[in-house]
Formats: sequence, C-alpha cells, structure tokens
Amino acid sequence: MKFLEAAVALMAPIVLISCAGPAAERNSDSKLPLIANAVAKPAMDFSHPGVLVSDFELAYVTSKIAAGESPWSEEFERAKKSDLASRTPTGQTNIDSRNDHEADLLRDDAIAAYTQALLWRYSGNETYAIGAITILNAWADFEGFSAGTDQDKLLAGWTGATLAPAAEIMRSYPGWHADEILNLQSMFRRAFYTQLNVASSWNGNVDLTQIDAMMAIAVFNEDEELFNKGLMRFNTRLPAYIYLAADGAAPQAITGDDGNIQKFWFQPNRWVNGLTQESCRDNGHHSQYGVGSALHAAETAWHQGIDIYTKNQERLTAAMELLAGQLLTGSMQGICPNDQVTPNRFNTWEVGYNHFHGRKGLDLPNTRKLILQQIRSSKSRTDWNLNYETLTHGRPAIAAPVLPK
Repeated sequence: MKFLEAAVALMAPIVLISCAGPAAERNSDSKLPLIANAVAKPAMDFSHPGVLVSDFELAYVTSKIAAGESPWSEEFERAKKSDLASRTPTGQTNIDSRNDHEADLLRDDAIAAYTQALLWRYSGNETYAIGAITILNAWADFEGFSAGTDQDKLLAGWTGATLAPAAEIMRSYPGWHADEILNLQSMFRRAFYTQLNVASSWNGNVDLTQIDAMMAIAVFNEDEELFNKGLMRFNTRLPAYIYLAADGAAPQAITGDDGNIQKFWFQPNRWVNGLTQESCRDNGHHSQYGVGSALHAAETAWHQGIDIYTKNQERLTAAMELLAGQLLTGSMQGICPNDQVTPNRFNTWEVGYNHFHGRKGLDLPNTRKLILQQIRSSKSRTDWNLNYETLTHGRPAIAAPVLPK
C-alpha cells in the first residue's frame, strides 16, 4: 500500500511542508528474525525515502532553494560551504567509543554522508551522490563497537540515526549498486543491532537516541521487527522522560532510576508539565538531545504512516514550550536547584515545530521565538544526530497555518 501525503498550506507566504498521514492497518503479528547477515523481507509496506524526510519534502525544499527563498536557500549554501560537503571517508573496522578521536571519525563521516545526500537531492549534482555513497560503502566493513559500556549504545544511537537517513536518501540513486546496499544493511545488523536492541539504563536521552536510530535503520533495512521494537521502546521511555501532571505525583518509573525518582530526575524543586528527566541535570543541555531524538522518532513513524505524535502531543509540546521558555529567559524558572540555563543551542526544534504548528496549527510561541532568535542565529547546524533541521523542516519567519478543510 502507499501512504498519502496531504499538503498543509501557509499564508504569507504560502508554504507546503510535509505531509504523510496515518496509514491503513499494519500486520503487527509478523515477526522477522534478527539474523546477522540475513536480508529481512518486509511485511510492512515501508515508504522510501521515509526517515525524517519524504520525497514530497525533498522536492518542496528543492523548489524553494531554486527560487532563492528563505530560510532554505541560505541553509543550503551554508551546507555547501561546510567541510562536510567535501569530506572523504575514514572507514574503520572497529570503534572504541571511549576514544574521542575514533568516535569523532565515525560521527563526522556519518554527518558528511547525510550532508552530501541532502546536497545531491537539492541540487542534482552527482558529485555529492558519489561522495555520499563512497562514505557509506567505506563503513560497510565496520565490525562494531569495542568499549563494552553504554557509551557504545550511545555512539551507535548517535551515528546510526545519522547514517541511516543518509542511506535512505541515497537508496534511489541509480549509481549505488544493489549489492552495496545489501552490504550496508548487513553491517547495520552486525554492528548496530546489538547496541540498539537493549535499552541503556543511563539517562533517558541515550535510550531516545537509540530509538531514533532503531527506527531509522529499520526503515532502511525494511525490518518490521526492529521498527516495532522502536515503537514499543518509545511508548515506554517517553512518559519516563517528559512529565505531565496527569501522570500523578511523580513520573513513570523505569529501569535505571534505582527506585529514587527524585534523584534520577536531578532533584527538581517542583514537578511541572514538560519537565524532562534531564532538565535539572545540566539545565537544558541534554534535554535538547532527548526531546530532539523523540521528535525524530515520531517524524520517521509519521512518514511510515504511523502517528505517534497525536497520542503524545501534550507531552511533547509541553516539553518544547517549557524548555524554549527557559532558554529564552536564561532561567530555569525556579524549577531546578541551579537556575542558570545551558549556553548550548542545538538544531533540535524545527521538526517538532513543523509538525505541531505547520501540520496541526498549534501555537507554540516560545518555540517559534527561540527558533527565530537563537537557533537560526546559532553557528550549530550539526550536533551528532541533530542535523540541518532548518534546511529540511524550516518554515518562513512569520507564518500562520491554514489547515485544509
């Protein structure tokens, strides 16, 4: 079956962004074995490209760049001028995730592959296509992560959630041979599945990053079992990461909290809607990773016709608005023992804003203001698995949504 894309129109100027809707029923009973070098045959009808961006969105941004429209044209030129646009691979056989140099090699190659994949789709320049598949092919011999700690799980999450979107965009390039695609799919099963299939018991951003990677890789590998595991993990982790008063006097317990919710949530002064498990850990730094990864997982599900946004709308928007308000004011608003917010700003926000404001018409004033005043003016466009959101999901500076009848 094919999933329909419904355009959302905006006034002044008119904008059409994103669009997949929930699909018909899935066959959830079909389970596929996780065999290292087997090719999983899908029972789901996976939509491609379907990790973070669809063909509709890629074509839409391409048209905006061609017309020289903002913010897309500026973001495209920025990506073209980055070192990542011409980076060549450093493919390794094994990575010790405790070694910063080794971890950074994988990180930078993954982001470079994604950069060049986007540049190819937006420009049609085959130089970028060749660059992207050269990087992806160089990592097809990767054997795995060797630290033996949850740092392996985190690095696999960060980089899997970046390599897979790049590969998903490139799978339509006719110069990428079928056997090369199969080799990369096999590498993901061999090196990444073992790190992603078991949830980290560290802070929740790690598990959410793993989930982002699981769902992205599952789409590229057309692996229904892995995709469903990601969905189940998302449903378990999100209420244990973002608090709502409707949850009760305290958030949902989860493995790793040692039965001490107050300590696990870093001693918040009070429980408020949108508080994240890491808000008081470092006053918004890791919360941006956790919320961003959750939104990426929801966006990937959306492009596969599965709407997990709606069920979690209040939770996700409360987290976005609370965190954005804190970053805007420079104050944790008395919620945390340390009131000074993190100085870091990541490209976390545009995917969620595009969905909740652009598709659904919700007013998220703090998020909008933060994007316009601090996120787009930041130097940061690539932060592990949070990359180029303004380019792929950005909206005009001022736009009121007009929902389809």
